[in-house]
Amino acid sequence: MEQKENRQSSLVRTPSSPAPLQRRSKSKSYRQSYRSCVGAASRLCFTPGLTARRLNTSRRPPRPRNIKEQLDPQLLAVLTKTEWQLSYVTPLFQFRHTCLKSYARQLSAFLAAERQQGVAVEVDGDHGFRVSFSVVQGLVESERDPEAVLVQISSKPMFGRPEDPEKTVWSGWFSCVHGSPDYLSSLPQDFVCLPLFCSSGPETLTSIVKSWFRRFFDCSFGPLELDHNTLQWFVTLWTNCQRETDLQRLIMLWTIPAEPPLQVSYEVDAQDAWDLWCSVRRSAQQQQEEEEETEEAIDVKEVQEFMQELKHHFYRHFRLNLSAGNLSQVATALGSAKSSGRIKISNSRYMITTLSLLTECALLKMPI
Repeated sequence: MEQKENRQSSLVRTPSSPAPLQRRSKSKSYRQSYRSCVGAASRLCFTPGLTARRLNTSRRPPRPRNIKEQLDPQLLAVLTKTEWQLSYVTPLFQFRHTCLKSYARQLSAFLAAERQQGVAVEVDGDHGFRVSFSVVQGLVESERDPEAVLVQISSKPMFGRPEDPEKTVWSGWFSCVHGSPDYLSSLPQDFVCLPLFCSSGPETLTSIVKSWFRRFFDCSFGPLELDHNTLQWFVTLWTNCQRETDLQRLIMLWTIPAEPPLQVSYEVDAQDAWDLWCSVRRSAQQQQEEEEETEEAIDVKEVQEFMQELKHHFYRHFRLNLSAGNLSQVATALGSAKSSGRIKISNSRYMITTLSLLTECALLKMPI
């Protein structure tokens, strides 16, 4: 799945000038540009321990998008049938989409060097690793979004036959979907912003890959957890998709502070959740035309009202106030999201919507 090194820059959206890989310190312009672009943030949630930046207070309703025509079926299966661990990553210095084959060779050599130094890599294979970098075309929302990049590490089974195919033992990908235009345009030319990093595989390999990226692209990684407010957005956005896709059911897991902590699973029929959401939308928009309703942005007040109605419904039946706890997990037929920062995207038609929200979370989480 490797892409040709001479891919045109217009396709991969990175500067085309070849630049040698050098380890250099970031300039102050990066930090200053980020401060300038987050000033117009919004009102849903604070980023604990960093700044007072918040998620947008409104966003467009999800729209289905067919990306199957742009992606290889095997690649699409990797993205949609895997549960990913989320991280944020700061802009990559002098990263070039046109140098992916070179990066694959260098990361492969780095893995070999780590093993020679005694770093334990717990995978079912002992014949060395093969690394591939490839462009994931189509996972963008605007012209300023850089193309996503997939990294895969393969190895042959330890006791396999010579003709046995290699097995993928680790996967990770970087993306930026609907990134802040002000922020992207303010970055110095040598920086590429792919703030969302999704990984799946042994933690030792994840650590090695991150270490290599830090060394060669002067970036930093951090955990991307999904707080209560972000999960509420997922509940609302995914429920809004019921019009065109059967969600089957809406499942929420709440954590109630108690001794010991109480885990409450709350399952709602997808059609019931849709009917409740429609009543909230009609109330907010004062009986507007149905065609206009789909074009109206979803406001944070509607999200809060929808969640409040769901909690009221639960209280009427079980006399337990979910407002005392926090939402820790959401699942529908479209995917699942956990507060620990794990995400699974099960339906490619709404992948862009999911990645757009995650990109925003990653940008807000980055230290400045």
